[in-house]
Amino acid sequence: MIRVLSGVWPLLLGIVLIMLGNGMHFTLIGLRGGIEGFSAAELAVVTSAYFLGFLSGARVTPLMIRQVGHVRVFAALGSFMSAGLIAFPLLTEPWAWTVLRILLGFCMSGVYVAAESWLNNAATNETRGKVLSAYMIAQTLGIIGAQGLLTLGDAATPMLFIVASILVSVSFGPILLSATPVPAAEVARAMSMRKLFAGAPLGTVGIFLLGSIYATQTGMGAVFGSQIGMTAAQIALFVAMLFAGALVLQYPIGWLSDRMDRRKLILGASVTGLAFCTLGWATAGGFWFLMISAFFAGGVTTPLYALFLAYTNDSLATEDMPAASGGLVFTFGLGAIVGPLVTGWAMQGLGPFAFWLVLGATFAAIAFYALYRMTQRASTPSMETDSYLGVLPTTSAVVVEAAATWSAELAEAEREAAAQTATTEAAKEQEEAR
Repeated sequence: MIRVLSGVWPLLLGIVLIMLGNGMHFTLIGLRGGIEGFSAAELAVVTSAYFLGFLSGARVTPLMIRQVGHVRVFAALGSFMSAGLIAFPLLTEPWAWTVLRILLGFCMSGVYVAAESWLNNAATNETRGKVLSAYMIAQTLGIIGAQGLLTLGDAATPMLFIVASILVSVSFGPILLSATPVPAAEVARAMSMRKLFAGAPLGTVGIFLLGSIYATQTGMGAVFGSQIGMTAAQIALFVAMLFAGALVLQYPIGWLSDRMDRRKLILGASVTGLAFCTLGWATAGGFWFLMISAFFAGGVTTPLYALFLAYTNDSLATEDMPAASGGLVFTFGLGAIVGPLVTGWAMQGLGPFAFWLVLGATFAAIAFYALYRMTQRASTPSMETDSYLGVLPTTSAVVVEAAATWSAELAEAEREAAAQTATTEAAKEQEEAR
């Protein structure tokens, strides 16, 4: 593993720094928005704006890279992103923040496409699984670490926004100095939602609903904490617990995913999310109950994303996987735009604890639909499924496509090895029988 990471550590370091800056800004929006007196509905629009920009960037960035190259696109988007972060405390109006969030989402999507293209190019078929896993860990650690940095300053001042901007600016150093030229980003044309739904109904509906959950947790979690009177340190811990749970639960859920019907695991993870959302709502603000609820409700969200990707790939031919990956990323993005809007309006009308009600209702919808689909189609034997890889919702279609191809190749290699072993054992038995 050390030998594998020795060639990509500058890229991973840059990603950690980017996630530190971006993770700080996500929570800062809720903190500073509360200080400025923005309503939950206004902050919901601001939150959704990021995912609107992210979805747009995912479509436009590959075209930009083909025209002017990775380095120029990466540097330009990084500059705009750094400037946008500094502009937040200068323009404390909901409309201005909405525009800035669209800009940041667009830039961040482009940064992901460029960085992940370099990372994918640096990996070989033998190392791709380890490199992608290291990339996921680097992203998660960066987001968690960002919450700790929020305790070093006052959200009422520009300081923390400036720190986030500096981190993003510095992150481009190790990436640009180490990255070599790569072919223009080739992202497959996304499969239409109609075709995707026809091939994998559970994957399509589930990942749309999950996009709503993820965006609500990451974007409205700080708003919820601010509205119930949490301190800045408590809000930072609350958001960190959402991602810490994912870091802890990713491996055991992935291990189970390769050994049982994935629909049952999707059902179980969704019911777990529902149960802990109910706990967060029922305990009416008990601090440690909220931390536990965040740990488990957030902890099943990221593994569910990887589960839906893996389950969808199980239902499709290998040649359809790249297009399906793009379709799933787009569908997830649509859910991410809708989720915060619904949650913000609910919090505006029913109070801050509607945050848990909306999350719980969405987890319940996934669970019920998974249960329904289990009555409509026979399960795929675990030996015939692709391998699970813990892809994060923050990644672009570049990594999702690479992960889908890698998992399919690994699963095929394992099946061939198992068949070879079975043939060898059968030959031995025949020899002994003679």
